[in-house]
Amino acid sequence: MTHNIVVVHELYPELLTTLQADYHVTHFQRLASDDDRQAFREAMAEADAFIGSNVKFDKALLDGAPRLKVIASVSVGVDAYPLDEIRARNIVLTNTPEVLTDATADTGFLLLMMAARRAGEMERKVRGGQWQASLGRADFGIDITGKTLGVVGMGRIGQAVAQRGHHGFNMPVVFYNRSDKPELEDTFDARQVSLETLFSESDFIVVTVALSEDTRGLIDRRLLAATRDKAILINISRGQVVREDDLIACLQDGTLYYAGLDVYEREPLASDSALLSLDNAVLLPHIGSSTFETRNAMCDLAADNLNRVLGGEPALTSV
Repeated sequence: MTHNIVVVHELYPELLTTLQADYHVTHFQRLASDDDRQAFREAMAEADAFIGSNVKFDKALLDGAPRLKVIASVSVGVDAYPLDEIRARNIVLTNTPEVLTDATADTGFLLLMMAARRAGEMERKVRGGQWQASLGRADFGIDITGKTLGVVGMGRIGQAVAQRGHHGFNMPVVFYNRSDKPELEDTFDARQVSLETLFSESDFIVVTVALSEDTRGLIDRRLLAATRDKAILINISRGQVVREDDLIACLQDGTLYYAGLDVYEREPLASDSALLSLDNAVLLPHIGSSTFETRNAMCDLAADNLNRVLGGEPALTSV
């Protein structure tokens, strides 16, 4: 019997064709309307497998999908999935770690460099015809080389950020991690410190922790107020890790010098968000893993997980 799979993702064409040859596929690039969402729920009622991202699962959706055997998420984070409900139904949940590490760390350093040199402001100045003379001190940025890099969350992506900073820019590294990682002190000549110490000692703070109940709202005004002069915060984890109202207030009153954000509390960013009016914030539309090579590799890994579970084999990267 051919398995039914539901896809909610812009899979690259060759992979979609392969899946359609092996399974009965119901494909949505995204769930953009009420009609899409209703059709999705109807398809899930007969689904043996799901592959995709940017879909919030809940108990009601799982109750309406009694045949579901595997959820192959095209993501590292699994905060969109109710883990206890999934375990209770013996559904296999898989994700796509490692393959997006470098692309996401690159995005973090892109934001760091743009914020340090105020690249967004300067680009708007050129486009707006405001570059009429040599730049004065009001337009200067800050150096990166030799400055202290603080990494909040020293998993794969955090370590990749630390590697770029330490080896590429001769940056001393301090890091915060819930579990002890003494081996990294030798790898990056780094120090594991408390969160409070990290915020008070770092010139650049890069947030890479996964979203959980422990990390939701982890970074608030109290920590942001402890930063040193001209400190810069970069968030490439999840928007909900940083209290966005506190961040906006600290950027507005100068408590925090600059921020570089790829993630937000609500996405897409609302057109009336106060962040849009701030010159001292670099804003990207969640591009962390958005390269052809990385997204294709994520899709391939998700499809491999799906194929293995439906074929009676263990998944490669189960959660």
